[in-house]
Amino acid sequence: MDLQTLTFLFVGATFAIYIGIAFWARAGSTSEFYVAGGGIHPVANGMATAADWMSAASFISMAGLIAFYGYGGSVFLMGWTGGYVLLAMLLAPYLRKHGSFTVPEFISDRYYSKTARVVAVICLIIASVTYVIGQMKGIGVAFSRFLEVDYSTGLVTGMVIVAFYAVMGGMKGITYTQIAQYVIMIIAYTIPAIFISFMLTGNPIPQLGLGSEMADGTYLLDKLDQVVMQLGFAEYTTQARLSATNMFVYTLSLMIGTAGLPHVIMRFFTVKSVKAARESAGWALVFIAILYTTAPAVAAMARLNLMTTIDQPNAEQNLAYADRPAWFKNWEKTGLLKFEDKNNDGLISYVGDKKANEMVKVDRDIMVLANPEIAGLPNWVIAIVAAGGLAAALSTAAGLLLAIASSISHDLLKGVWRPNISEKEELKYSRLSMIGAILIAGYYGFNPPDFAAGTVALAFGLAASSIFPALMMGIFSKKMNKEGAIAGMLSGIGITLLYVFQHKGIMFVKSTSFLGDMDPNWFLGIEPNAFGAIGAVVNFAVAFFVMSRTAKVPAEVEQMVENIRVPASN
Repeated sequence: MDLQTLTFLFVGATFAIYIGIAFWARAGSTSEFYVAGGGIHPVANGMATAADWMSAASFISMAGLIAFYGYGGSVFLMGWTGGYVLLAMLLAPYLRKHGSFTVPEFISDRYYSKTARVVAVICLIIASVTYVIGQMKGIGVAFSRFLEVDYSTGLVTGMVIVAFYAVMGGMKGITYTQIAQYVIMIIAYTIPAIFISFMLTGNPIPQLGLGSEMADGTYLLDKLDQVVMQLGFAEYTTQARLSATNMFVYTLSLMIGTAGLPHVIMRFFTVKSVKAARESAGWALVFIAILYTTAPAVAAMARLNLMTTIDQPNAEQNLAYADRPAWFKNWEKTGLLKFEDKNNDGLISYVGDKKANEMVKVDRDIMVLANPEIAGLPNWVIAIVAAGGLAAALSTAAGLLLAIASSISHDLLKGVWRPNISEKEELKYSRLSMIGAILIAGYYGFNPPDFAAGTVALAFGLAASSIFPALMMGIFSKKMNKEGAIAGMLSGIGITLLYVFQHKGIMFVKSTSFLGDMDPNWFLGIEPNAFGAIGAVVNFAVAFFVMSRTAKVPAEVEQMVENIRVPASN
């Protein structure tokens, strides 16, 4: 059976599952829409959390980043994994014990202020919409390849599908859909990795294949170093794109941003008890680890296959463009792979010299999806990877959209503006909010400010600078008052946004920096995507300074914090 037919069959079957679940588990109440009724089993919630967490950035983009950055790409592995541990240990059980529907609701109760709730909603929406933009890039990449259309058509198709099942099911539908998506996603990620690892090294375990010998007796990573260096690229195993300071701050920003992401935190409100929240966090880490330990092997093997297929260092003649393989032609249709014959010799020159490099575009986000095709794997494997890529792109987008919708309808509309609104009206406005968020994210998805993981990293920085400090101080500082928390959130996200928007290369409105010719990384050389950690420091500092000069926290709030921090098993 040909690849296109198989792909339609696999993807069609998975979409039928998602749509069926959406009908079966459609939300009939606000409790089901926001927290799935609060009765999800810890193992199921752990699997859904893993799917929510392993977004397009993890499935599609992370291995691509490592493939091109080498050692420097490990910042994403360390930051995202470490951040999840922080979330599981420091925040999730305590927030579940409080029993809120949403993060802004907790902040409103803890800081006894509707103003704090509104500020938290603003921060949440800014971070979540930025995150959804990154997911939209992944959706566009996956759908454009699956449908063999241009990126824009693929993006619009994905937006329509996300809108359908996310708007209908709410958290209940999304939870069960994400369980199915995790199973599809992890199968799609590991099967080609096993195939390729065995083909290159004879070892079917990718994690071990990364450090194994190839048929010629050369270790895989040594071979990759030889290939990329002969073609004029930086050595793979020692390449460090970031300075030591940038590396540290970037990792820290991703870690604390992870722990402050509202769409992940919301997953721990869906279980029955504090004990179940801890258990589901542990299960989620197990499920996440399967993909995250495989990613470095996928990255290295994909880079090696790509380089040796297009431009073999020791070949007598480069590959002729007219003889380019089918996978090359397929990805050219998407616009994410482009060749320009600069010397008019009809041969493909893929080298480290920018002036001589004729592969003028090799989008990093295509690496995982293209890898099985490049390696010549069976069509059914390639079709499974297409289904997995689509599952990854859709899963997190749905969770983010729910976080945005709940913050608008539950926290702003019902919590502040119209407290007497009916449950039916609240559900209606939640769904309208989702549609609005999809349209906004889709608009920026057509011209994303960065590659998928880069845009997501920016969202993590915004969450790190605003939401994480407020939650940490709310749980572990009984003295922190509403004035301090509000000032901290505003200053943290404010300075982070200022640093991001003054940067010439990463901003939503592409224009000249309003700071003129100033070095865009003027603060210690730190990149905008990594600046969230600095914003968090500012948040903490401003909050404690303001707290020391304003009214004390009411006694009942101090008692509430004390109760949240008392260990509980149920």
